[in-house]
Amino acid sequence: MDLLCTKSATELAELIRSKKVSSKEVIEAHLARIEEVNPQVNAVTMILNESALIEAEKADASSEEERNRPLHGVPFTVKENIDLMGTPTTDGVPSRKNVMPKQNAPIVDRMVAAGAIPIGRTNLPELGMRLDTDNPLRGRTFNPWDRTLTPGGSSGGEAAAIATGMSPFGLGNDIGGSVRNPAYCCGIASLKPSIGRVPFVSSIEPVDIGIPGLFLSDGPMARSVNDLRIGLSVLSGRHLQDPQSLDVPLDGKIPDKLTAALVVEIEGYEIASSTRAEIKRAGRILADRGWRVEEVEAPEIKRVNEIWGKIINIGGLGTELIKDIVKPETFAYFKQVGEIFDDPLLSLEEAIVERRRLRRLWSAFLTDYTVCIGPTWTNLPWPIDTDLDPKEGIHALRKSFQFITPGNALGLPSVALPTGVSDRLPTGIQIYADLYREDLCFLASEIIERESKCPTPIDPK
Repeated sequence: MDLLCTKSATELAELIRSKKVSSKEVIEAHLARIEEVNPQVNAVTMILNESALIEAEKADASSEEERNRPLHGVPFTVKENIDLMGTPTTDGVPSRKNVMPKQNAPIVDRMVAAGAIPIGRTNLPELGMRLDTDNPLRGRTFNPWDRTLTPGGSSGGEAAAIATGMSPFGLGNDIGGSVRNPAYCCGIASLKPSIGRVPFVSSIEPVDIGIPGLFLSDGPMARSVNDLRIGLSVLSGRHLQDPQSLDVPLDGKIPDKLTAALVVEIEGYEIASSTRAEIKRAGRILADRGWRVEEVEAPEIKRVNEIWGKIINIGGLGTELIKDIVKPETFAYFKQVGEIFDDPLLSLEEAIVERRRLRRLWSAFLTDYTVCIGPTWTNLPWPIDTDLDPKEGIHALRKSFQFITPGNALGLPSVALPTGVSDRLPTGIQIYADLYREDLCFLASEIIERESKCPTPIDPK
C-alpha cells in the first residue's frame, strides 16, 4: 500500500499545505489503490479519474490562501444516495441508475469549498434500508476483514473504501445507524451528528421524507477522530433547503468534573465479550485521567427502540410502491421489519409525545454524565444476508439495533470508534453525548483513541 493511502485526511492536507507532496500525487495514489483493491471489495461504484486529476492540478496551482483550507487537495468519496452533480443518485436500485441530481448536496458543496476533491461514489443496499450492502444495480460490497460477513449498512461502500485505503474520508448518512453500523463492521470511525447539525438536502423527488426525517442525518466517516472533528466543522450549519438545519456552536463549556457512564449490560441481550472488554478498557483509560466512571443501565433502552420502530415505519417499509423497485427477497425483508418493529397499539401522536419524554430523560442522563460509552452492536458482524433470513434475520437486527437507536430516535450525537482487533475482526465502542455536544464525544474519543490502535487501513482478506 502506498504510504499516502495510510494517512488521515488531515495529515494529507498538512502534507499538501506544506508542499511536501502534491495534491496530484495524493489523488494518483488513491486512484491506483482503487484500481488495485476495489475489484476485491466492490466498494467504489464510480471512479472519477479525470475530474479528480483536473481538480488536483488546480489545487497544486492555487494561492497560499487557498492552500490553507482545511481539506485542500484531499480526496473524498460520496455515498450513492447523496447528490453529486454529474453522477447519478441511484439509491442502489436499477430504476434510478440514470437519475441525475440538479445540484450538489450542501455537504458536497461544503467539502469542495474546503478544498476537498471527490474521487468516487460508493455502494449501498437498496434504498439504503439494510444493515448489509448489496443491490442488483452495483452488486455486493464485501467486508475487507472477512468476505463472508456483512460490511454493515447502509454506508457499507464508504466504510469498506476507507478501511482499505481507497479513500481517507467519506460522506454517509444515518437514520438507523447507517454510518455507525459499517464503521463497526469494517474498523473505521464515524460520527452521527445531532439532528439538524448537518443539513440533509436532496434535489431528487421526494425531496422530503416526512416524519422519519426526524431521525436522519448526513455524517462524516474516516479513520481518525480528528478527521471527524474537522469534517463536522466543514459540514455543519444552517441551509435554507433544510428547515430542520440550524447554526449551533461546535464547542460548549467543558464540565468541571468529567464523568463517563459505561453500558456493559442491556437487558435481554448479551453484549459480545470483545466489545464488553473494550468498553471497560475505555473506562479505565478515562479513569486514569481523572474521570469518574460508573457502570450504568441505559435509560429505557427498550422503549427507545419501540419508539424508533414506530416512527420509522410511518412511511410504510413494506408498501406496494417499494415492491416494484427492489428485489422480491428485499421487499419480503422490508415487510417483515415493518410488521415486527411497528406497534399497532401505539398511535403516531402517542409515539411523538413519548419521544419528547425520552429526549428529556436522556438529556438529564447526559447532563449527569459527560458521555455514555457502550457497544455499537451488541452482536458481532453476522454472515452476509442474515438479515434476509425469515427466521434469523429479525433477531440479528434487534441485537444490532439495541444501542444504535438512541442516536436516531432522540437526535443525539454519537461516535463509533474502532479500538483494536479481536479474533481477526475489528472491535470498537460507541460514545454518546447530549444534544449538540459532539465536542464531548470527541473529547472522550480522542483520549481513548490515543491508547487504541486503529486497525485500518488493511489489504482485503
